[in-house]
Amino acid sequence: MILTVTPNPSLDRTYEVPALERGEVLRARAERVDPGGKGVNVSRAVAAAGHRTLAVVPLGGAPGALVAELLAAQGIEVAPVPLAGPTRSNIALAEPDGTLTKINAPGPELTPDEAAALVAAVGAHAPDADWIACCGSLPRGLTPDWYAELVARAHDFGSRIALDTSGPSLLAALAARPDVVKPNADELAQAVGRPLLTVGDAVKAAGELRERGAGAVLASLGADGQVLVSGDGTWFGSAGVDTVRSNVGAGDASLAGFLAAGGEGPEALAAAVAHGAAAVQLPGSQMPTPHHLDASAVTVTGDVPLDRVLSEQGSPR
Repeated sequence: MILTVTPNPSLDRTYEVPALERGEVLRARAERVDPGGKGVNVSRAVAAAGHRTLAVVPLGGAPGALVAELLAAQGIEVAPVPLAGPTRSNIALAEPDGTLTKINAPGPELTPDEAAALVAAVGAHAPDADWIACCGSLPRGLTPDWYAELVARAHDFGSRIALDTSGPSLLAALAARPDVVKPNADELAQAVGRPLLTVGDAVKAAGELRERGAGAVLASLGADGQVLVSGDGTWFGSAGVDTVRSNVGAGDASLAGFLAAGGEGPEALAAAVAHGAAAVQLPGSQMPTPHHLDASAVTVTGDVPLDRVLSEQGSPR
């Protein structure tokens, strides 16, 4: 079972528009309403793949009630932590060429009692989990070292923990030695404080995160593929994609595939790449099911193309 923790979940509305024209009235061709937040998306992808998952989420107000309802409809067990403030609602505008414009609300501010209840909920369900995936930004009321404390607690529970966050929260958590961290190219560049121009730059940066405490680094390089750097080796994975419809949740789908496939080694990397490639070809933040996956399109190799120039160059922000 994969347990996910999403400190700042959302209700996500995605509208497909012909073109984004500032100041004009836009008529959507299609719309979707999904439960959102990085950990929530991981649970959705795990459930879509046919595995058991439980989502620990702080929820409040009518948007929070709808998030819980939508998760349950997708076969996801939910451990809600009640909040006084309403869950945030986010909006995404998707254009036909794959360009996505997002408006993310800040979300509620957690009180000390609500923050403590969130940690307690993780502890209550940790004994049943093979992996705990802690994902996304922290809401107001939680300090940047909150993930570090949760990683330490998770190890006390005897659980393996994967972390997908960025900035000060990621850097603070490395000292607590998460088993896996999953940055994208920009987040990886920000963590080491310099641009990443090649796959080799990304591999070197991932190694530096391991030196600071991460057990393994699964780095998403966008259209250029993914790299996995661990104590057992370094691998590079990529897959061909015909049409990009939306990249919302693609990294979360990758992490779900990686963990569902065991969370280590080239086989898990291949699953991560297959899930990510499938996700970008689906609308909104729809998560791929097994029939969306194309394992034949995935290539994983230990002969990493270190000199390959990244088309989406990560840079510190």
